Amino acid sequence: MKTKDKIIHTSLQLFNERGERQITTNHIAAELGISPGNLYYHFGNKQEIIRSIFQLYVEQLENSFRPHADQLLSLDHLTQYLDASFELMWRFRFMYANLLELLARDPELETQYQNMQLELSNWSRDILLQLKDSRFISGDDAIMAELADSVKFIIGAWIGYQSAQLKGGEITKPRLYQGVLKILFTLRPYFTEESMSIYQRLYDHYVKCAERSE
Repeated sequence: MKTKDKIIHTSLQLFNERGERQITTNHIAAELGISPGNLYYHFGNKQEIIRSIFQLYVEQLENSFRPHADQLLSLDHLTQYLDASFELMWRFRFMYANLLELLARDPELETQYQNMQLELSNWSRDILLQLKDSRFISGDDAIMAELADSVKFIIGAWIGYQSAQLKGGEITKPRLYQGVLKILFTLRPYFTEESMSIYQRLYDHYVKCAERSE
């Protein structure tokens, strides 16, 4: 791995484990065993590192969440989308936990975030429309758009909400999977009678994920 990539991944790890506000470029350089000057050769400041982490997040989001056109969805597809959403939340949890502050101090990052949110809204809507075409759920296109917005809201706000409930406690994967259950609960009224058995299998699976020892 190139030094620049090592800086990005090490920074992400430190931000997740200790909180972005607690980590300086000196901490990152020390963790990597390089000089601060070597780090500044690749990144002018910590904000540039954060922007690179965000770009990594966008790339992984596109790879795992962008829907394939005209695809009929199966239970496996639906599970993959749900798992991918919350796996990304786990990998980049410092961003979700401190999003407002990160955006407030970096207009460039805020613009990138807003552009990504527009794409994510479209993807979420398209996935729900595919669920409708696959007869998992029912409802008109306006309902699908509203549901997509609700799902996106849960994903975006879940870590911040959990952090507030924990009063500074550590976010764990089981707590993230409670968010999947919230999404399924939101979608439940729109599942067709024929697909309720699939819904129950999904729900039971994520109950087990949320109940795992923390």
